[in-house]
Amino acid sequence: MSIAKLDMPIGTLTLRAGALGLQAMLFPGEAPPAGAVGGAHQLLASAARQLGEYFAGERRTFELPLDPVGTPFQRPCWLALSSIPYGTTISYGEQARRLGHPRAARAVGAANARTPIPIVLPCHRVVGANGASTGYRAGLDAKRLLLDHEARALKESRLTRTVDDH
Repeated sequence: MSIAKLDMPIGTLTLRAGALGLQAMLFPGEAPPAGAVGGAHQLLASAARQLGEYFAGERRTFELPLDPVGTPFQRPCWLALSSIPYGTTISYGEQARRLGHPRAARAVGAANARTPIPIVLPCHRVVGANGASTGYRAGLDAKRLLLDHEARALKESRLTRTVDDH
């Protein structure tokens, strides 16, 4: 298991990679797991590059092998997050419906709260039924920062396309 620390606009992120893929992303203040070692793991370098592109507004999806460790209910919840389009949000209830568990919005919310690879698996794009930002492991300010970042990047890309089209 290898780890890397990255300074990003949201703070210093700690990434953990195993043999099969990216396993975890920790926010500032979260302790890295015992036994983790620093290293120049190629996957960590790729993740660092892609996260840099994301925060620069140049990347909307991630192309990384993922290996999140979770329960048989959590893993599908987490992997489904990547199908939420960049710059959009859905409710926990909608995510539960998409997963085939229409009455499991709270369970989906609990699973999302434990998403081990946030941002890459964009749990920040899931909001309350009324559209309000609710719960985020790094805090609601971080969730708003990510949602605002995506909205700004989309707006800027639309403006650029409009100018380039004329």
